[in-house]
Amino acid sequence: MNDNGRELHTAYLSLGSNLGDRVQNLCAAIRLLNAHPDIQVTNISSVYETAPVGMTDQPDFLNLALEIKTHLGPQNLLKITGSTELDMGRQRDIKWGPRTLDIDILLMDKQVMDTAELTLPHPRMGERAFVLLPLAELAGGMVHPVTQQTVSDMANQVDGKEGVFLCQIPLASVCGLSES
Repeated sequence: MNDNGRELHTAYLSLGSNLGDRVQNLCAAIRLLNAHPDIQVTNISSVYETAPVGMTDQPDFLNLALEIKTHLGPQNLLKITGSTELDMGRQRDIKWGPRTLDIDILLMDKQVMDTAELTLPHPRMGERAFVLLPLAELAGGMVHPVTQQTVSDMANQVDGKEGVFLCQIPLASVCGLSES
């Protein structure tokens, strides 16, 4: 990763896929993100299977969380995650519709921002067990900068945990990723 004296940020991303080979979609996305010169994937949660939210007549999702280190600011990271989705065939025809890849920026350091393009922390993360359970594996003690709750507390209190199933997928070996 290039370090040109710029600040190094820790960010947490949520990845999901419910079209095609979901495991390979997640693997390819992790590889694409990690290949970017300003992004280093430093930790990967377990994989969880969940029913879709919103439009429920579609295949189940596989979800996970990533911890990354980056010199990119939030807006530039959003551009990279968006281009990664497009590279993976993401189409935005239907709100909450099926997708090969969905990437959300959940948290970035303790940043709080609300623009037309990006809100940090992610505005609906506290309502989504499929986001909080994998995130709690990576950053359970992290304090949400708005609610002042730890991620673990949020995960313990969120509704819908009964619909989030831990998958026994050794992602690092399945994807050929080196374990850190």
